[in-house]
Amino acid sequence: MERNISVIKDVNGKQIVIVNDIRFKRKRNIDWDEVEQYLKQYVGEFIEIAESKEIIYIGSDLPDEYSGSKYTAKLKGALAKAKANASQGIPEIIEIAENKRFQENLERKHSKNSCRVGDKTF
Repeated sequence: MERNISVIKDVNGKQIVIVNDIRFKRKRNIDWDEVEQYLKQYVGEFIEIAESKEIIYIGSDLPDEYSGSKYTAKLKGALAKAKANASQGIPEIIEIAENKRFQENLERKHSKNSCRVGDKTF
C-alpha cells in the first residue's frame, strides 16, 4: 500500500512524523474497521528504533488493540481523525521513539497472556 509519510525536524531539532495524505476523512465517525484493516499490513514487520537499536516486532494484536480500545471508542471529531490518520505513520513513529520506559499492564484482560507468581505478573 502506498504511503506518503515524511520525518522532519522541528525548530528544536526533535524529529516528527508528517502524514501527507489524509486517508480517513469521514465527516462524522471514523470507520475503525477500515483502520484495523489498514493496520494489518504492518503485522509481521520488524522495525528498529534509531535511538536504542532495539528491534520491535509488530504482532497480530496491534490492529485490534489500536482501533478497538476503550480509549479509541471514546474519541470523537478531530481527535478520532488524528488517531486514525496517525496509523499511517506507525513504522516511522516507532523508528523515532525516544526515552524508552516500561509500564506493566495490569488490566484483567491481559491476564490470559501472563504468568502470575506471588505478587508479580510476567
